[in-house]
Amino acid sequence: MIDLHAHVVLPGVMGRAGIHGPELYERGDGMPCFRAGAYELVGVRYQGSPFMDPELRLEAMDAAGIDLQVLSPNPITYFHHIEAEVADEFCRWHNDEMAELVGRYPSRLAGFAQVPVQDPRRAAAELERAVTRLALVGAYVGTEVPGGLHSEPMDELWAAAVALDVPVFLHPGPHGIDGPPGDDRLGEWGLDLYLGFAIEETLAVSQLVFGGVLDRHPDLDVCVSHGGGATSWLLERMRTAAEGRPGLPEALRAPGALDARLRRLWWDAHVGGPAALGFLAETFGVDHLVPGTNFAGWDTAQRESPGAAWSERLDANALRLLRRVGR
Repeated sequence: MIDLHAHVVLPGVMGRAGIHGPELYERGDGMPCFRAGAYELVGVRYQGSPFMDPELRLEAMDAAGIDLQVLSPNPITYFHHIEAEVADEFCRWHNDEMAELVGRYPSRLAGFAQVPVQDPRRAAAELERAVTRLALVGAYVGTEVPGGLHSEPMDELWAAAVALDVPVFLHPGPHGIDGPPGDDRLGEWGLDLYLGFAIEETLAVSQLVFGGVLDRHPDLDVCVSHGGGATSWLLERMRTAAEGRPGLPEALRAPGALDARLRRLWWDAHVGGPAALGFLAETFGVDHLVPGTNFAGWDTAQRESPGAAWSERLDANALRLLRRVGR
């Protein structure tokens, strides 16, 4: 099995974003804390876990039947809204550390690059360095970026990914870590982790499609975490809006135009259960579904395996997305 949704916490980047951290420590009551800027994640023990110990990760991968895992930045430390030069330096440290880690286990691990999207020119340059010098496999980007994923400056990053022939993986970060505060209602009951993320993913898909990103970059491959949030459930309403509401792109008005663009996207199959996965496959087909687990996270989906036949198909898709076999 291949796993494209697996975050890592790299010890070597602690403190590399200046006052923003990140920082690991233990409170007086013994609770572990992970700080990024003014945000504190309390109660998740990263140290001594697969997140930070590669040997424990490999043991857990073996137990789960995972042959290859593509590691990605922790969404808590995207730092998409801090000073561009600080973010740029942090991303360089992060990518160097990522490359060193995966380079120790080349048959089992690969890595996505973190990039400073608040300055797309710097982001494009760092992606090029990460791919050509560090052998990382693509870019890993949050859904909430300054100006939006569809903004004109972001075209520089999208064009760089196309030129380098690598994919971009989109995954939300928690609201308000270093950027605009989110809806206070999502702060209760852990709603930000599933409802908030689903909203962000659906917004990201809308920006890519309605904002013309996919039209301006016809060879761009983007994979969206958690099956694109609510996109598959909202497809019919999106289609009705595209074909009839004023102010939307003329290119999307023709029957089938919206669907054709959505089918160009790739979808992380870590969606929570077989019903949602089946509906995602029914809506967009299986050709662009890729396997993911949120490995060692709160909703790791080992018990929700899609079955042997699906697993083989999703693994083959992952190899295509990673450019390890022909597309």
